[in-house]
Amino acid sequence: MRMIMIVVFVLAAGVAGAEEPSISKPALWGSPTVDNGACCKTLGEVRDNIDRLDREIVRLMAERGRYVHEAARFKENPAQVEAPERAEAVVRKAMSLAEQNGLSPKVAEAAYRAMVRAFIDYEQGVFAAAAASGDAPWKKR
Repeated sequence: MRMIMIVVFVLAAGVAGAEEPSISKPALWGSPTVDNGACCKTLGEVRDNIDRLDREIVRLMAERGRYVHEAARFKENPAQVEAPERAEAVVRKAMSLAEQNGLSPKVAEAAYRAMVRAFIDYEQGVFAAAAASGDAPWKKR
């Protein structure tokens, strides 16, 4: 019975700690670090800024996607989409830029590996769509 009570207590403590923090109360610890300490007074302000940045990131990814689509036109066949050396160079560059800009290189690496894989899959889809529409010059050879 005692073990059951301990498990219930631990689970209840975990659930209690998992509640959503207030977005309007001041920070509980530390000092602001963004914009030379001008940001952020509340979690709501932090989230508003993250949302703004997310919109910009998605806009930039959409632009990147348009260039990836263009890149497919320069490749002789779908096999050329898989370019491990190029993918590694992109990831290394992102990690270097991250370090220069105060972002953890590990975060940049994980994000870029996922993004590069997703864009490779997208570009393969561009080739598949071209083949489905009969616009597949690599199949005519």
